[in-house]
Amino acid sequence: MSKFKSILKVVIPLLLGVVLVWYSLSQISISKLVQYFKDADYFWIILGVSFGVLSHLSRAYRWLYMAEPLGYKPKLANSFMAVYSAYLINLTIPRAGEVARASILTNYENIPFEKGFGTIVAERVADTIMLFLIIGLAFVLEFEFIYAFFASKFNASTLIIGAAVLIALAVLLYVFIVRSGSEIALKIKEFIGGLVEGALSIFKMKKKWAFIFHTIFIWVMYLAMFYITTFALPELENMPLAAILIGFILASFSIAATNGGIGSFPEAIVIAFALFNIAEDPSRAFGWIMWSTQTLVIIILGGVSLIYLPIYNRKKAGI
Repeated sequence: MSKFKSILKVVIPLLLGVVLVWYSLSQISISKLVQYFKDADYFWIILGVSFGVLSHLSRAYRWLYMAEPLGYKPKLANSFMAVYSAYLINLTIPRAGEVARASILTNYENIPFEKGFGTIVAERVADTIMLFLIIGLAFVLEFEFIYAFFASKFNASTLIIGAAVLIALAVLLYVFIVRSGSEIALKIKEFIGGLVEGALSIFKMKKKWAFIFHTIFIWVMYLAMFYITTFALPELENMPLAAILIGFILASFSIAATNGGIGSFPEAIVIAFALFNIAEDPSRAFGWIMWSTQTLVIIILGGVSLIYLPIYNRKKAGI
C-alpha cells in the first residue's frame, strides 16, 4: 500500500501537469503565444531571471548558517550547486529534490544525511512562515480591495453569515485539533508544532539576524522577480500592487500543485489577474514566459551543477 501511495504521489502531479498544459494551450493559439514571446522585452525578463538566481544564491548562503551549529563548514559552491540540483530533480519527482540535496551534502561535505535533511526541513519552515506573512501583508494592504471584491459578489447579510460560518468552523477545527487523537489531527498538530519549533529555533541560532536577513532577501527577490517580469509585456503596464501580490501568492501555491508548476503556473496567473479585469491572453502569455524562462535557468544551472559537482570536489581534494 505504501508503494502504491508513493507511485500516486509521483504520477498524480505529472498527470495534473499534463492536463493543465493541454488546457492552457487550448485557451490560446500557439502562434499567438509564440508572438508574445517574440514581442516581449527581454531586458526585463533577464533582469527577473537575475533576481531569481540571486535568491537561490542567498538560499545557498543562508544554509551555511544552519550547518555551522552542527559543527560543519561547507563550501558555498557546493551548497549553491546542491540547491540548483534539487530544483532540477523536483521538476521530475516532487519533493525528491530535498532528499537529493541532503545526499549531495552528505557525499561532498560529509554531513550525515539525517542532519542535512533536518536543516533543509527547517529551511522550509522559515519559507512557509514568510509565505504566510506575505499573505497577511496582502490582506492588510489590500483589505479594501478584498472587501469590495466580496461585497460586489455577495450582499451584506451573506457576508455576515459567511464570516460567522468561517469563525464557527475555525473554532470547531481548533477544538478538533486540540482534543482529537485521530491521524489527521495529529498530523495537523505536528505541522503546526514544527512551524512553531522551527520559528523559535531560528532565534536560538548564533547568527540568527543574518539568517533572518537572507530569508527576507530571498522572498523580496522572488517578489521583485515576479513584478519586474510584468514589464516585459506592454499589456501588463501599471499593474496594481494587489494584482502583483495575489498573482505571486497563487503562483507560489501552483508550484506545489504540479512538478515545478508546469501547467498550473500560467493558469494561476490567469485566475489572479482576472480579478483585476486583465485580459486572459497577456496574463496566460506572462505565465508561460515567466515559468519557461525560470525553468530553463533551472535546467541549465541544475544540469551544470550535477555534472560539475564531482569535478569541483575532485579538484578540491587534489585528485
